[in-house]
Amino acid sequence: MVGTLDGSLGQLFLVTTPLPLANLLGLLNGVAGFVDAEVDQVLSLVGGLNVVPTPLDPTLMSDRTPMVYPAGSTTTAWNSYVNQPAAGVVEVQTAQSDFHVTGTGIVGDIDTGVDPNHSVLKGVLLPGYDFTRNQPGASEMNDLPSGFPTPSCTTTCSGPAQVNQSTAAVLDQSTAAVLDTQQYAAFGHGTMVMGIIHLVAPTAELLPLKSFKSDGTGNLSDILRAIYYAVQEGKANVINMSFDLKTSSTELKNALDYANQLGLTCVASAGNDGAQEIVYPAALQTDVMGVASVGSTTATDGTRSSFSNYGNSVVWVAAPGEQIVTTYPFSAYAAGWGTSFSAPFVSGGGALLHALRSAITESESATATANAAPLTPTGMGHGRLDLVPALQSLAGGGGGNPDYTVSVSPLSQTIAAGQTATFTLSTAPANGFNQTVTWSCMGAPAGATCSVSPSMLTLDGTHTATATVTLTTTARSMVSLPNLPRASPLRLPSYAWALRLACVVVLAALLGFCGQKWSSELRLRPAKTAAVVALSLCACSCGGGSGGGGPGPPALYSITLNPSTVTGGATATGEVTLNQLAPNGGASISLSSNSAAATVPASVTVTAGEASATFTVGTGSVATSTPVTITGSYGGVTKTSTLTVMPVSSGGTPAGTYSLTLTGTSGNLSHSTTVQLIVN
Repeated sequence: MVGTLDGSLGQLFLVTTPLPLANLLGLLNGVAGFVDAEVDQVLSLVGGLNVVPTPLDPTLMSDRTPMVYPAGSTTTAWNSYVNQPAAGVVEVQTAQSDFHVTGTGIVGDIDTGVDPNHSVLKGVLLPGYDFTRNQPGASEMNDLPSGFPTPSCTTTCSGPAQVNQSTAAVLDQSTAAVLDTQQYAAFGHGTMVMGIIHLVAPTAELLPLKSFKSDGTGNLSDILRAIYYAVQEGKANVINMSFDLKTSSTELKNALDYANQLGLTCVASAGNDGAQEIVYPAALQTDVMGVASVGSTTATDGTRSSFSNYGNSVVWVAAPGEQIVTTYPFSAYAAGWGTSFSAPFVSGGGALLHALRSAITESESATATANAAPLTPTGMGHGRLDLVPALQSLAGGGGGNPDYTVSVSPLSQTIAAGQTATFTLSTAPANGFNQTVTWSCMGAPAGATCSVSPSMLTLDGTHTATATVTLTTTARSMVSLPNLPRASPLRLPSYAWALRLACVVVLAALLGFCGQKWSSELRLRPAKTAAVVALSLCACSCGGGSGGGGPGPPALYSITLNPSTVTGGATATGEVTLNQLAPNGGASISLSSNSAAATVPASVTVTAGEASATFTVGTGSVATSTPVTITGSYGGVTKTSTLTVMPVSSGGTPAGTYSLTLTGTSGNLSHSTTVQLIVN
């Protein structure tokens, strides 16, 4: 057991085994909770037809006049970068000025890392994570040996020197010669992609997720880790994926489904084989916008690049992908060819859309981006990216009326009475809105106070402003909450780690890894000769079924209540779990309550192919503490769980689930958002 791949979810694991996959599946198929296994893949950023033209255009990066970028900052960049033809083709500057947006939120890039000290990027760079080394930070400079010569490129540089298969960097000739080897075939790729995102959205934060080495190779398992990290730890709003693989992956789709459900915009390159073929993740169009390449000047922007894949099954839009001037390690610049450099134009556009609508979803972002310039070539999706009509569609046309959008994070918190919960409230201006928004908080439970600080936010027309929402509860002096049952293997948050350990013990016993410490294995890399398998475990079913003879027919495994103690009038959430996945047609679990103090529906259905379902428990007022037994029955098995309904206690915050409404008012404009608070 190497470790988890899906972060806090704890259902997807990386393991190594000397067994063939078929043999391992044979061992695990009888284990309750085991869902599927998938062999890890090795991807490569290098390849395809995106060969840099020879000889290179000597004027490509010749204008090195320093330009302040973004406006109002102290950062400067070459004019060849800021005002390059490709930026004009997709209307970067017009979009920024007409809609008063320069990008908000966080854009993650799954790539080779970044030069963290690049003068153009470092002001907006987040530390990121290096999944190839299992350590914080995502510097691709770590791939270079100590003592590597640092090039010094000033206005006296002679001209661009070809470095590898995908870049033409402005470096001194000796350094270019050192880097022109297979070991560094993709070195600089991540810094280049980040530079294009920054060109489009210069005030968006950049989150480097290093999953590829300098030779361009990377493990699918590390890419999965990067996606879950971007969602859970990095709090990304957009994920750029300038890579492709030709073999489908169930776990890649699951990871991107997860990102989609939480509102992230995902973008991927369509590939550089110059063919109409299916590649992933671009083909996962419910989750991802695939991007093809066209020329980068007004004369060629309607022509598909010879290296670009095409076909509407993998292409959502096209964007410039030839002679793109961008950042390169050593605070240098480079020109790039390939769909790798088309995708970040769309990812940067996602950060501009996020500035207009902070709670924008993948489907909304894709719909807006589909407002593109028509192309004559077939198989190029909705056309060539044009940021102005994309933003215009979101703003309501004609630049839209000044307005603002609101969002809050996290959407839900669980605390005990006497504790404090905090939320971050974000207010994003749209179309130059620069007025003051006054905030109020409603719906706080008895014995609790809710405040917003600062209570008034004055927006500047461009940047998102934040406030802190604080909900302070008071302890209950009259109510002693019972301990949660220790023996219950349920999917409550407080049991997640114990449950994960139980699943690990089952797998470790089968694979001969019992007794090894989890923490010490997390950083181990699998032996080259071992098959690497991603195991997807259904945590709720671990330990289900009776011993011997396989899992048997489906039956009820457990019934749980969260919270297990509520104040009369509040609600609790019940969950039923089967000992295996529900059969075709689903599984209907009968429910009952032994007291009028708590009510439940007559039944709840577990959808076919799922292992659990939830239901709502309503409660009424009680004079004294009242234990209520909730009973569920299915497959000849009956399970019970106890809910304690409490009277309202004096001087304390009652247990229950509450919705807080946060309302912002500015003149005739009013917008609200809600958060959930669970008090135990």
